[in-house]
Amino acid sequence: MTPTRSSGPALAVVGATGAVGSVLLQMLSLRADVWGEIRLIASARSAGRMLAVRGEETEVIALTEDAFDGLGPGDIALFLTPADVSARWAPVVTTRGSVVIDLSAAFREDPEVPLVVPEVNGHAVRIRPRGIVAGPDCVTATMIAALGALHSEYSLCDLVVSSYQAASAAGRAGSEALRRQQSLVAGTSLGEQPGDVRRAVGEDTGPFAAPLALNVVPWSGELRADGWSSHELAVRAETRRILDLEQLPVSVTCVQVPVLTGHSLTVRARFEREVEAAHAREILEAAPGVVLVDDPEAGEFPTPVDAAGTDPAWVGRLRASLDDRHALEFFVCADNLRKGAALNATQIAELIAGEFA
Repeated sequence: MTPTRSSGPALAVVGATGAVGSVLLQMLSLRADVWGEIRLIASARSAGRMLAVRGEETEVIALTEDAFDGLGPGDIALFLTPADVSARWAPVVTTRGSVVIDLSAAFREDPEVPLVVPEVNGHAVRIRPRGIVAGPDCVTATMIAALGALHSEYSLCDLVVSSYQAASAAGRAGSEALRRQQSLVAGTSLGEQPGDVRRAVGEDTGPFAAPLALNVVPWSGELRADGWSSHELAVRAETRRILDLEQLPVSVTCVQVPVLTGHSLTVRARFEREVEAAHAREILEAAPGVVLVDDPEAGEFPTPVDAAGTDPAWVGRLRASLDDRHALEFFVCADNLRKGAALNATQIAELIAGEFA
């Protein structure tokens, strides 16, 4: 454990050894240092590992009640853990007076827990009756800064989204499954005949509903009523909460694609006011957390390859609808581990730390 510093709140990172945790620790070394102690917490099997934080080797400690000893009012714990882990341990932190920032689905629907993307509704972090702030799903986070900026000008009234989700959204297991499947199908003519890819991959589809290599899988989450997936309904609900549009019609189709890092979405947004594409470009160019790359004639538009390893959401293919003067269509992509998770959590933590400065 790193020694306690004399100033700044303590920051506990729970799930520090996971895919998002690794990115977050790198980020902490690059951003302004507002923290005193940074404490790394993970499952018992990861305890004892040494990880670099702010240029120092820091020991990972096991997730037990003792791991939170010394935390109190003004300190913060980031939970980068599955929902069941967050639900079990977040109250242990908040009873000590510390604030929890949770990236799982455990608290996203709780009306007493603000769901926050700082570029859109950063003010909401100040009202947290349970001492918890939630971050959205990485799909929602990919599009919401651009949508929020356009909504402020035109008033969003209908949304249709298709996601193209990277394997790393399923953590290390997702990335490893895709790499493993790619090695099984590399250098062959697989995919030319029905069943080729399934035979090569066998039953080892990893966390996905079907083989991902040489394929796209139109499913993410668990089955819900009328054929919707839990992930699709979550993106719908989160968008409504963050934009404070409880009745907003939202239709989402989630698709897994054979990309390691970087979620992409196609978006059709309809507004109460007529949309001028030129003015929409100006709005997005000025929007925090958004980069506009939109010159199809020159072959310039964003792809996950461009977004990987960067902080903004990249927007392109911006165009007014052919059939509706109130509608705008665009493509957006972002690094799902950074913009979709680690960056959002870090920004929330910095906002809260500023309250105690």
